[in-house]
Amino acid sequence: MDLYGRHFLKLLDYSSEEIEYLLDLAADLKEKKAKRIPHRYLEGYQAALIFEKTSTRTRCSFEVAAHDLGMDTTYLDPSASQLGKKESIADTARVLGKMFDGIEYRGFEQKRVETLAKYAGVPVWNGLTNEYHPTQMLADLLTIREHFGSLKGKKLVYFGDARYNTGNSLMIACAKMGMHYTACCHHKYFPGAEVVQAAHQIAASTGSKIRLLEDPEDAIRGADVVYTDVWVSMGEPAEIWAERIRELGRYKVTKELMDKAGQNAIFMHCLPAFHDLETATGKQIYEQFGLTDMEVTDEVFESEQSVVFEEAGNRMHTIKAVMLATLAHPETYGK
Repeated sequence: MDLYGRHFLKLLDYSSEEIEYLLDLAADLKEKKAKRIPHRYLEGYQAALIFEKTSTRTRCSFEVAAHDLGMDTTYLDPSASQLGKKESIADTARVLGKMFDGIEYRGFEQKRVETLAKYAGVPVWNGLTNEYHPTQMLADLLTIREHFGSLKGKKLVYFGDARYNTGNSLMIACAKMGMHYTACCHHKYFPGAEVVQAAHQIAASTGSKIRLLEDPEDAIRGADVVYTDVWVSMGEPAEIWAERIRELGRYKVTKELMDKAGQNAIFMHCLPAFHDLETATGKQIYEQFGLTDMEVTDEVFESEQSVVFEEAGNRMHTIKAVMLATLAHPETYGK
């Protein structure tokens, strides 16, 4: 399978077989790294990393992955780029495409990364937009596959605000891989009709089942994977915390809720998580609302069922696979 020259913008653009191929490649690269086997297949290549939204995991994953492959990176934070300000996205794409072999974008509307891809002339990778988070999905799928041995037929339940990048992408990822997906939240936080329709169309050919429920006990029954995310996304105003806490409070992942899942269920979170008072935001929420945690309790987050740090570590391996597969032909890296 040859993905050379492809963009990586959303999983809707990739077949189930192509996603599986990227997971296999990531697993192979992960093994090489563990054994300290050099894999500098992209020696001398250059990548631009555009971050309109900052991130610990995404930046580190791209930089370490690039370094392992022999690449150099240039990091452009929100103050270091004129993207869409003094220079249009299309013009920026054409400039960077003449200097770099690949471009990562992490920011706001999906149309921004799509425009970059249209004009860059080199592969563009989506590190996160408001609508989709495909690199996170590969890490999640790899983690689930490592834990259970396979993906098809596994049941994933997502608790919280299912309208944006993580919820949308998990639903598409599950549909693509024949997994069963349930979004459980207040109905106003259900994903949009367009992405739900797309997921159902995919699910019809893979055997996946897509459900949108409001009852946590009904949703979690028989779950293999319990997943949640922060209730307020980057860029949203702080004033909506009260509303989210009021409407999503019953969807917090607690030990009592986890006990109702499958016997071997795992807990996942794309991070950062508000599970204690060790963050400035956590302390502010405690002072304002008296909560010691939000979307997940510390008991669950720190439990043996939690695989959040394995999940975070897999970001680097799956991102490495995406970069390698889109910048080089398979024969270059022995596939």
